[in-house]
Amino acid sequence: MLEFILAKYNYWIYILIMMIGLYAMLAKNNLIKKIIGMGIFQTAIIIFYVSAGAKRGGTIPIIEHAHGAEGNAVDVLHYINPLPHVLMLTAIVVSVGTLGVALALALRIYGRYNSLEEDEILDRIDQDETATETTGALPTTMIQS
Repeated sequence: MLEFILAKYNYWIYILIMMIGLYAMLAKNNLIKKIIGMGIFQTAIIIFYVSAGAKRGGTIPIIEHAHGAEGNAVDVLHYINPLPHVLMLTAIVVSVGTLGVALALALRIYGRYNSLEEDEILDRIDQDETATETTGALPTTMIQS
């Protein structure tokens, strides 16, 4: 059992990194810490998929081997599947875009509520809803922006 765990140590590292990101997203109250946790989680998933697509001694299918040029059958088992790597390039672009939008939203939230703490923001939203229900007027946070 210990040999199996040690043989797959890289997967345990990915799981550990993923759990750190998940913990940050769920347990922290600060929005920036949640966003950083989301980035860590996404990075762990990307590293997992890239490592799953790797193969020792493999080469990319574009390069023609010397024995393949002579007309002999090329051993397909030595090729690396490029699809996981290409998909993860797309995932990197999406994660950078997601990070940028999340930080822009956090900046906008800070501008409206003067806080990045989730509890304080929710309390101010509840106060604004209560004020709207009782007076019928727009809350001051809505008027400022």
